[in-house]
Order: sequence, then structure tokens, then C-alpha cells
Amino acid sequence: MSVRGGLSGASPELARLADTVLQPGFVGTEVPDWLRRRLADGLGGVALYSRNLVDGPQVRALTAALRAENPDVVIATDEEGGDVTRLEALTGSSRPGNLALGAVDDPELTERVAREIGADLARAGVTLNYAPVIDVNSDLDNPVVGTRAFGSDPWLVARHAAAWVTGLQAAGVAACAKHFPGHGATAVDSHNDLPTVSYSVEELAATTLPPYRTAIEAGVRAVMTGHLLVPAYDAELPATLSHRLLVGLLREELGFDGLIVTDAVEMPSVAERYGVTGAAVRALAAGADAICVGGERKGAGVVGFMRNAIMAAVIDGTLPEERLAEAAERVRRLAAWSAEQRRATWVTGGTEADPSGLAAARRALRVRGEGFPLVTAPQVVEFVSETNIAIDRVTPWGVAEPLAALLPGTDGVRLGPEDPLPVPAEGRPLVVVVRDAHRHTWVSAGLDTLLAGRPDAIVVEMGLPGPLTPGGTHITTHGATTASGQAVAELLTGRTAVTDLTPA
Repeated sequence: MSVRGGLSGASPELARLADTVLQPGFVGTEVPDWLRRRLADGLGGVALYSRNLVDGPQVRALTAALRAENPDVVIATDEEGGDVTRLEALTGSSRPGNLALGAVDDPELTERVAREIGADLARAGVTLNYAPVIDVNSDLDNPVVGTRAFGSDPWLVARHAAAWVTGLQAAGVAACAKHFPGHGATAVDSHNDLPTVSYSVEELAATTLPPYRTAIEAGVRAVMTGHLLVPAYDAELPATLSHRLLVGLLREELGFDGLIVTDAVEMPSVAERYGVTGAAVRALAAGADAICVGGERKGAGVVGFMRNAIMAAVIDGTLPEERLAEAAERVRRLAAWSAEQRRATWVTGGTEADPSGLAAARRALRVRGEGFPLVTAPQVVEFVSETNIAIDRVTPWGVAEPLAALLPGTDGVRLGPEDPLPVPAEGRPLVVVVRDAHRHTWVSAGLDTLLAGRPDAIVVEMGLPGPLTPGGTHITTHGATTASGQAVAELLTGRTAVTDLTPA
């Protein structure tokens, strides 16, 4: 028996079951031939990333082509809104993300924004959204959650988790709460290595689990596992591969009966320990229902190899066929729910979004100090610090461009770690824009130098707020979206009155 070359004696039904639980990504803006063949053979899901998406007409044509090969295919993406956007990766999100919504703390607004996102996804033909992030951001130095979380208070996160799920699914798109059982209390990015959550069972119950309880109560259709070691439940296996966490905690204790989908199994946190196929097989055996194969492993060979490895595991007894059949049935159940939602959307003529993104971004601004509205075009310095892999590198962010559109003569410079600091221009306002300044020593050092002798400088933090930096005025946006940059530009030019804002 050769896994790489195929499996002699494997039944067509076993092959179809193995195909059903896979959700691979691919390269390109059109459906490649290998993917068409896989879909025709019963591939159950496809994950779309920004590399696949250009604009509305192209995305709708792409999802229609996928569905033409398999009408029941689950088409997924991770449109979180905010800093992590796929539909708006080339322009920046027109809506603030979770941290901004948590700062406003208006669950009705959160539900409305999520419904708008769902309407966009439904029109694009997407059926499963790998969102919302409902991690509780307990560690300020967390490199992967940051502005993607609603906040650090478990019950604030819980009420917004329920609102986001309700809003998204009201538009007919399945929500997927992540990263179970909670990625917020870590200082390691699971895209790179395996983080450990050192909380006790009691601490987990009080901090990371309340958002999952409320999301489940709100009817969330899917939950994504985190590649996290949680010794309080399993000292050996990460959550994605742990029966104790997926079945014992999520299924039995929390009562979740929807689809459990893994985070991308090619991530080094699991792939370097178990291999991509080993992680997939172990996850299915532990209780996961769908295997996300996202970033770097995205070709026909890998998908075929994974299907064969799953079949081989059934044949040798590593993976019970009943468990694989149960997983496939949950995928089909989600697909059936999605089909019913699409029919309802067609009957009602579709859902029109209520554009509240910019209004929400304005409400999320927090201001300390004075110095505006500006009457003279400022010099803008933007520190471009590294972001985690979930945030597309191509996505624009910042304040200089929208500010220049409102106040001609504004000029800006972007700085990386090796770039020399500019000399502040005399007689001109200085606006300095940072992103998670507290997490980057080169940014903190640059701010100390650049702002020495400039107590009038305006500092805009577009990431996770940390300790106050130098400067006379501080504006916090709680995210680096296009909407947030526009909101700051309006504030600095007097389009938004300071009296309308909540003070820092």
C-alpha cells in the first residue's frame, strides 16, 4: 500500500469521506484544473485567501465556478473585518475590527457591522467565515491576537462574540468562533511555534471559556481549534489534536454540536511535530470535522497526499471509519444549512448592507490632549512595524494618505527598522503614527528620539494600546483599518468634533 501513489483496495465511499473533510486553499484567481477534478470527486470545502480575490465580479465568478463543480462545497474565508480582511485586502477594511468594537462596547453596533460583513460575503458566494476571533487578550505582548480581539475582559468579549455571531449568521453566512480554547494568554504566535496556555481549569473557566459559551448559545455553526498546548486538560497534545479538549470540553461540557474545523495544519506549531498529514489524521481522530490547509501548502499533490493519508489511517485502524463518517456528516450538515440560507436570500432578493463602518471607527477613537484641528499641513511620520502572518502585507494602513486628501500639502514618510529618522520640520505640526509601539523596541526608541523637544506632536496608535508614548496629544484608533485612518483624518481636520468623542 502506497499513500503517495494511491491506495489499492480503498472503496470509493472511503475516498469520498476523506475528500469531504478537507478545506484546502489554492493559488490564483481562477479555479485550477486539479481543484475542478477534486471538487467533482467530492472535495467538501475550499478556503479562499486574498491571493484569490480581486474585486466583487471576479470573486462572484470564482465562487460560482467552484459551486458548478460541486454544488455542496463549503466555501470559506477569514473575513474578520478590521486588520484581517480578505475581501478588502487591497484597499483596507471599510469597517473597524474587534478591538474597536469592544472599545465602543455597543453590542447592537457589533451585530450590525457583522451583518454587513455577512451580506458582503453572501453576495460574494462565501458560505463559511473563519470569524469571529473571540480570544480574550490577556497578554499585552501577545503577537497574534492584538486588535483582532474584542478586549481583555472575558464578559465584554462574550457579549460581543454573541452579537457578532448573531449578525453574521443573520446574513446567511456561517460563523466560526476561534481559536479554541483561547489564544489570548500566550506570548508565542502559533503560526511559528506551539504556545502554552498555563491557566488552571478554574482560570480557563473564568477567562477564556465565557465567550465560547455565549457563542454556542447564540447558535454559532462552527468553532476553529487553536494550535495551543493546554496542560490543564492535556499535557501532551495541542488542542487541535486533543480528544480531551475537542470532545471532553467543547462537545460534552460546553455542548457544541456544530462543525469543528482546525486552524491551518501546515502551521509549524503542529506540522513540525506531527507532519501535515499526521496532524490532519490526529485532529480527525481527536474529534475535528474539517481540516483547513491554508497558507504555504496549497497544491494538488498535498491535497491528494492528505486524502490518501486519511484513507490509510482508516484502513490501518488509526482513524475509525465511524469517526470519519461523523466528521463528513457535520460538513454536509453545514453545507445543507448554507444552501437553505442561499435559497432564503434569493427569495427575499438579497440583503442590503447598512454602511456603518466609518461611524463605528469614529466612535472607537480615544483622545488625550489638544492641538487640533490642524490649520497647517502637517508632516506625517509612520513607523511600519512587523505584523503577524494573519494580516496581509499588501493591505494599506495609516493616516498620511487620508489626511493629505483633506488637508493638501500634507506629506508623509514611512520608516522601517533600518531607516534613518527624519528631522522634524520647523513651524509645521508633527503627526507620528505607530502600530503596537510597546511591542517593538526600535519604534519606542525612535519615538523617544523623534519627539524630543516636540511636546506638541500628535501620536496616533493604530494597534493595541500600550503605555503612553511621548508627545502632547495621543489618539488611539484600536485598529489600522482604512475606516480608522479616515476617522483620524476627519478628527485632525475638524470634520469630527472632539466633544463627540469618548476621552481616553
